[in-house]
Amino acid sequence: MTLQQRAVLTRELDELRENILRLSSMVDIAIDRAVIALTNRDVALAHQVVLDDSLVNALRFKIEEDALLILATQQPMAKDLRLVIAGIHFAVELERIGDHAAGIARLVQRLDGEDPIESLYKIPKMAKRVREMIAKSVQAYVQQSPDLARAVISQDDKIDKQYRKLYQGALEQMRDDSYVHRATFMLWIGHTLENAGDSDVQLAERVIFMVTGEFIENLDDVHELDDFIEPNEPS
Repeated sequence: MTLQQRAVLTRELDELRENILRLSSMVDIAIDRAVIALTNRDVALAHQVVLDDSLVNALRFKIEEDALLILATQQPMAKDLRLVIAGIHFAVELERIGDHAAGIARLVQRLDGEDPIESLYKIPKMAKRVREMIAKSVQAYVQQSPDLARAVISQDDKIDKQYRKLYQGALEQMRDDSYVHRATFMLWIGHTLENAGDSDVQLAERVIFMVTGEFIENLDDVHELDDFIEPNEPS
């Protein structure tokens, strides 16, 4: 590869990273706003989150198109190739997390007119941790840091524990027949955030492969039913 070709590839890789940073910021804002909308029962804000999801989708497809153009015209090798492939995976997973945020916002819209929710359980904490994991995953990608990526993977267990707490609390509330509908919505939202955490883990695993060439899989994501009904589990 000539110096001129290297300069072109470097510039295009930098643009790819910048767009992934933009996409992660959009997704972070979407999650934050969706949970604020839930907390405040703000249907207008929830509607805006749903509308903005189209912008997330558009940037996701731009990143994919740019990455495919790099592959076709620059023919990157070794770590450069893995960086481009990882960029495609980041676009897909971040867009999926954006879909989760939009899904939460749609549930907020459906809660309009319902009686007040007695407890959000661990939902705000789960959302905060998902956002932290997104930030660390993208930082790991930009810095090409497998250590940061492994730190992300280690956080996933905490989200799972928070979801189990939510599950237990919602079941308790369901003993009151009048609360079954709202508690079911809380379970859906918690499960959505747990899935977002799993997507963060996928991002982190992709960074490790990008840097080391080693693909790992987090096998701790599979839970037995007993995990959800174990009493008095510490958070």
